[in-house]
Amino acid sequence: MPRPIAHSAPVPASVDKVHAALVSEQYWNDRIAEIGGPGAELVSVTAVNGTISVVITQAIPEEELPAAVTAFKKGALIIERTESWGPLGGNRAEGKFGATVEGAPAVISGTTLLEGNEATATMSLSGTTEVKIPIFGGKIEALISEQVLSLIDNEHDFTGTWIQKNL
Repeated sequence: MPRPIAHSAPVPASVDKVHAALVSEQYWNDRIAEIGGPGAELVSVTAVNGTISVVITQAIPEEELPAAVTAFKKGALIIERTESWGPLGGNRAEGKFGATVEGAPAVISGTTLLEGNEATATMSLSGTTEVKIPIFGGKIEALISEQVLSLIDNEHDFTGTWIQKNL
């Protein structure tokens, strides 16, 4: 049964600056370089008229994985992530995110929302984590959800810092 995930965090910048960062190819290149981890790669970026769609691969080395995961998946965990953002309108932009794990029946998907004003912005997401492994799926979903939310915290922190340096 899919496990819901939700996250919301303020970004100390105007909504238009946050959106400008999110639809910038340079932002994504810098983000993957700084916090993407070993072997992380920006696979593709399509930016058109204030919108963007990105595909990223990231790896978690086997020695950093919990035993519940290594019991089913040997070697590094290769994760392909997708994220897209629509245009900014009325101080808000909507998007989508997703992730799949190579060689494992695990899927994360959901929607994102950016909203705010001239002083501050909030980035939120809502989605699900699903691991289709009998008996152990729920435990692995909990582990994945925890790791995803931690990663998103790091990405939101990076976004605020990147905006201060670049916009």
